[in-house]
Amino acid sequence: MFKEIKFTTPEEAVKVIKSGDHIHLSSVASAPQCLIKAMCERGRNNELHDVHIHHLHTEGPAPYAAPEFEGVFQLDSFFVGGNVRKVTQSGYADYIPIFLSETQRLYRSGVVPCNVAMIQVSVPDKHGYVSLGTSVDATLAAVECADTVIAVVNKHVPRSFGDAMIHSSKIDIFVQDDQPLEEAPFAEPDETEIKIGKLCAGLIEDGATLQMGIGAIPNAVLAQLDGHKNLGVHTEMFADGVLPLVEKGVINGEAKNIDKGKMVSTFLMGSQRVYDFIDDNPGVLMMDVGYTNDPYIIAKNDRVTAINSALQVDLTGQVCADSLGRKFYSGVGGQIDFIYGASLSKGGKAIIAMPSITKKGVSKISDALTEGAGVVTTRNHIHWFVTENGAVDLYGKSLQERARLIISVAHPSAQEALDKAAFERYGSHHHYIKSYMGK
Repeated sequence: MFKEIKFTTPEEAVKVIKSGDHIHLSSVASAPQCLIKAMCERGRNNELHDVHIHHLHTEGPAPYAAPEFEGVFQLDSFFVGGNVRKVTQSGYADYIPIFLSETQRLYRSGVVPCNVAMIQVSVPDKHGYVSLGTSVDATLAAVECADTVIAVVNKHVPRSFGDAMIHSSKIDIFVQDDQPLEEAPFAEPDETEIKIGKLCAGLIEDGATLQMGIGAIPNAVLAQLDGHKNLGVHTEMFADGVLPLVEKGVINGEAKNIDKGKMVSTFLMGSQRVYDFIDDNPGVLMMDVGYTNDPYIIAKNDRVTAINSALQVDLTGQVCADSLGRKFYSGVGGQIDFIYGASLSKGGKAIIAMPSITKKGVSKISDALTEGAGVVTTRNHIHWFVTENGAVDLYGKSLQERARLIISVAHPSAQEALDKAAFERYGSHHHYIKSYMGK
C-alpha cells in the first residue's frame, strides 16, 4: 500500500493554497513545520494575500503570525499559545473564543470554512492507514471538511489509535519530512505548587477518572498519587507526569464506566517518552475533541476529578483563565467542558487550583476581577477552589460564605484588604460580621 503513495516537495504541495483560503494546521507538537515554511515563502514572494489560518495552540515557530505578513496571513486561532501571544496582544493576530469541545464543530457546521488542511501523520501501515499521532483535536474535522488535505508523513509521528487512524485515501497530497516532534520540558513544581499538589491529591479518591493539563501543578498532583488505586484518565491532554503511575499500575482505567481500561485524550504534549508511550499502544485512545470534551460524555464516568488552573479569582468565585485584564493570554480551552462534566459526574469533583499570589507578590484573589478580564468559569460553575493555603468547596454556598471561604485560602498578606472589601460589599448585613467573627 505504501508504495502507491507519491511524494511531492513542500514547495510544490503548498501551491494549492489560494488567496482568501482558510487553512487548518494540526496543533501542539504536530504542527507541520516544513509546510508552514514553504507557505510563508510564498507569502514573502507576494503570491498570496488574505489567507486565514486556524489552529489550536502550536509548539515551535509560528512565522505566519509575524507583523511582516500583515495582509498576507491572518491568524485566527482557537487558543492563544505562547508562540503567538505577543502578536495577538498587539493585534497582528486574532483569537476566536470557543469551548475546546466545539472547535471541531466550527468546521463541521461550516461556521469556519476549511479549504486546505495541513497535517502531520505516521508512516502508513500495510492496510494504508496513517495515524494523526499526538493531535486529533479539531484536525480530524478539518480533514473531513477540507477541499484539499496535505499530509506530512513523518517517521517520528507515533501510531496512535482511536479516532487518530485515518485511511491514506483521505489525503490528497503527501510530503515526506522526518523532523522530530516538538517536545515540552517537564515543569518541576516549586514549594507552593507541591503544597497545592498535596491538597488536590487529598481530594482524589480511588477509582477516580482524572483530567489535568500540563505544567507544574498537574505534575505536583500526579507525584502524590502513588498510593492510589484504579485511577483512570479521560482528559483533553496528558504529559510525562502520568507515565510513572501507568508503570506502577496506579492508572489502569479499571473503574471507568466507558472506555474501561483505556486512557482517553485528544492531544499530547511532553517529551519523546510520551510519544513513544502512545506508539502502537491499544491502551491509549486519541479521540476527536468533540468526544473527549463533551461534558455529557465526561460525566458518564464516576468520580471524574478535573483539575484546572486560573489567572485570577474574585470573591464571588468568578474564574478568569484566559486574559490578564484586557490582554488575551491563552484561551477558554477545555476548562468549562471538564468543570461542567466533572460536576455532572457521580461523585465527581471540579477543582480550580492556583497559587494565591504571583511570583511578583500580587494577590491572584481579588475583590473584583481586573477590568476587562474574561470570566471563563462562572461563579455558578465553580466547586472546589485550592491554593497552597487550603482547599474550600464553594458549591451551594452563599456569596457571603464564599467570600469568607475564599479569603481563608488567600495569601496572608492580602487577607486584610480582602476582608475590608468583603465587609464593604456585604457590611450592611450584620450577618456577614457575625459569620465572619465566627470563622
